[in-house]
Amino acid sequence: MRKELGNKVRKKTYAMRYVAGQPVEQIFPPGSMLHLGQALPPGAPLTPDAHLKILVWNIFKQQRADWMSVLQGFGKDAHLVLLQEAQTTPELIQFATSNYLAADQVPAFVLPQHPSGVMTLASAHPVYCCPLREREPLLRLAKSALVTAYPLPTGEMLMVVNIHAVNFSLGIDVYSKQLGPIGEQILHHKGPVIMAGDFNAWSRQRIHALYRFAREMALKEVRFTDDHRRKAFGRPLDFVFYRDMNVNKASVLVTRASDHNPLLVEFNAAR
Repeated sequence: MRKELGNKVRKKTYAMRYVAGQPVEQIFPPGSMLHLGQALPPGAPLTPDAHLKILVWNIFKQQRADWMSVLQGFGKDAHLVLLQEAQTTPELIQFATSNYLAADQVPAFVLPQHPSGVMTLASAHPVYCCPLREREPLLRLAKSALVTAYPLPTGEMLMVVNIHAVNFSLGIDVYSKQLGPIGEQILHHKGPVIMAGDFNAWSRQRIHALYRFAREMALKEVRFTDDHRRKAFGRPLDFVFYRDMNVNKASVLVTRASDHNPLLVEFNAAR
């Protein structure tokens, strides 16, 4: 009986924080949400002015050539880099800690050598970090999401959601279940929000569930004029949603360095 119970206990969800010159830190979900005061005192803001640039990319576990040159070419001057399927190889950690103040990764599943999951690289230290995981019902692998918050020069707090949505599931129960705790955090947050990543919205049911969720959270979708986003069954998989900001520019970079194309978005944080 004890053994049966032990098998049912879910693995603890946590984030790994990488900061140059410091030991790797394990971050567990906070006891309460950001709006209840579970945050560190804000340090330097994410951006010195209202201009905010982000890169969103499923990096395909760095399995293809040229992923580093894409990151160096387009990620270096971004204030936030939201990666999905980021494998914590020494090369990626070196890039992250050399170019960003903090990198937080939620290990979704452990490959033979390096864990893989969502990773958020930021030009400021997060004041809040909440890792989330949801198990794929068919493959029994996990997908991860990460909610972080950073101070802005406006004095507001920017909530950032980096998500890799469950892929192989029948119906949308598990898909909606993964969005649930994220929605709870966004609903209670007073201030700007960016929610982006690989949403695996390849079916009509899934895209409807995602758009319904965005409407309930008062999130707008970033539109891409030359839309070269990776598609499955004719539907894009990667999205950027936002609230309480303006979009200056949005583009999709065409590359063979992954099975997804990176999204580049420039926001104006001042409303």
